[in-house]
Amino acid sequence: MLHISELTYRIGDRLILDRASAALPARARVGLVGRNGAGKTTLFRIVQGEIASEGGEVSLPRGTRIGAVAQEAPGGPETLLEVVLSADKERASLMAEAEWADGLRRAEIETRLVDIDAHSAPARAAAILHGLGFDTAAQNRPCSDFSGGWRMRVALAAVLFTEPDLLLLDEPTNYLDLEGTLWLYDYLARYPHTIVVISHDRDLLDTCVDHILHLDRGRMTLWRGNYTSFAKQYAEKRRLEAKFAAKQEAERRHIQSFVDRFRAKASKARQAQSRLKRLEKMEAVAPIVEEEVAPFRLPSPPRALAPPLLALEGVSAGYGDRTILSRLNLTILPDDRIALLGQNGRGKSTFCKLVGGRLAPLAGTVKRPGKMEVAYFAQHQLDELSPAESAVVHVAARMPGEPTARIRSRAAQLGFGAAKADTPVSQLSGGEKARLLMGLAAFAAPHLLILDEPTNHLDIDSRTALMEAINDYEGAVILVSHDRFLLEACADRLWLVGGGTVRPFEGDMDDYRRFVLSGEDAPPPSREAEEPAFQRPPDRTEERRAAADRRAAAAPLRKRLHALEIRMDKLGTAIGKIDAALAGGRAYAENPAKANELARMRADAAAALAGAEEDWLALSGELEALSAA
Repeated sequence: MLHISELTYRIGDRLILDRASAALPARARVGLVGRNGAGKTTLFRIVQGEIASEGGEVSLPRGTRIGAVAQEAPGGPETLLEVVLSADKERASLMAEAEWADGLRRAEIETRLVDIDAHSAPARAAAILHGLGFDTAAQNRPCSDFSGGWRMRVALAAVLFTEPDLLLLDEPTNYLDLEGTLWLYDYLARYPHTIVVISHDRDLLDTCVDHILHLDRGRMTLWRGNYTSFAKQYAEKRRLEAKFAAKQEAERRHIQSFVDRFRAKASKARQAQSRLKRLEKMEAVAPIVEEEVAPFRLPSPPRALAPPLLALEGVSAGYGDRTILSRLNLTILPDDRIALLGQNGRGKSTFCKLVGGRLAPLAGTVKRPGKMEVAYFAQHQLDELSPAESAVVHVAARMPGEPTARIRSRAAQLGFGAAKADTPVSQLSGGEKARLLMGLAAFAAPHLLILDEPTNHLDIDSRTALMEAINDYEGAVILVSHDRFLLEACADRLWLVGGGTVRPFEGDMDDYRRFVLSGEDAPPPSREAEEPAFQRPPDRTEERRAAADRRAAAAPLRKRLHALEIRMDKLGTAIGKIDAALAGGRAYAENPAKANELARMRADAAAALAGAEEDWLALSGELEALSAA
């Protein structure tokens, strides 16, 4: 379907695509993945003909229709439905011509309109808009009434409506809430033509695609299967490449040693020359470049507060005379992990501001400990960072009077080491800005962490690092995200924001997906919501306390396991290097004393590795038993 051959492209001195090639089959659903800055969006622009490549070519079958979300969101007086319908240029043109055509031409137009199913188009367009969060009333309002994020949804609806032969989507969930994201998953899984989607959404790449196109260091590799399958295959490939590279390097050193020692000896000159030619012909293996992702640091509170952390009794919240939420009877415990569900505009941000102390209640009582620290992160706060100041300067503002060394050490803990510490915020990527803002928000080791869409601008590896940080954090968490993978990994309670209130949702994320796709207005009533949450039965509280105790007990075990894994890796590497040095027995002939010392060192390392493995197995057993308790 799409053939990319020997594609080369540069930006300045930087080589983005280096003779990259790939062949995508027809009707494939392909996830395009790679680190930020790898060139994914550039590849899309080349395929669409927006920019020319330095070399190579992109070929498609004749007449292929390519569709992508318009960079400029619609914002005129046309209604949303009119904007989406007008995206089908052929239909719009035929419908206009049908107004005045007659005779044979009119018959041809009507036949073609039937062929392209033009008369059902309004219903199809309305269904797509509804799936992306626009009700009937919103669909008939002008685009100019909506903010930029909502208009980008209209642009997405327009390209989906046209059903192009090749659909190119660049981070399509960035402007969607969870409900729109779940609908898009279902839509893409049933799309009848070829899709290539750039996404850092792990769940989308696992449920909607059947191929992964990996762009790495200028080259492309097509893998069959979803992202989880790709990750396993890629990890195995990297392991084999590293093993082969180490073996080849050992062979190189061995040959070079022979050449260096015997090149000048007449009796060995021919053999040395032969080995030198062999060395020159050895095909170099590309070195494995490990791109480590800096961990997120979310410091836990030094001491847990007595439960409940927050109790809302008969609370209403809103702005001025406008009430957004009411009838709030909820309790948040010190170790709660709560995901807020519900469409954008239903009050999730209002609820976050209320529990975060940024919004006073209009009615009712909010009970909270006086010493409670709250951290609040939202994407719109990125504008609060000073563009001209670096990460070090931002950190220094929170550490007055501290020595420079400690300030830089803390900045490094947030992911800004020597290479990035002094870079102005204006020159940081979106993901780096989000990392800095999140680290600053949680700087004081809060008791409650509120994260509103924390994964925007983060790649897959960074999202995994964030997930690990949230799970290691020992305070309470309220999470708003369209990333289902993150929600399932980090949240153990689901609260639905809708109908002017907030209440627990009975079920898991699969149940919520079915509820969203069903189109129902309200989920089944929750038993927990029928009575004030602050009056929950004691056994539920004890259960939560037991979970907190297990989490606290597991934390040091995980740290010890991680330390052992690092030690095992180092010992394994050391043994591999010694084995390479002793391979073939020549080391004993050339330098027996050194060879014996290497053999002793290997025995010590092997014994240490065996002991570390036994400790690792024992700790793993303890952790499994603790998790099963």
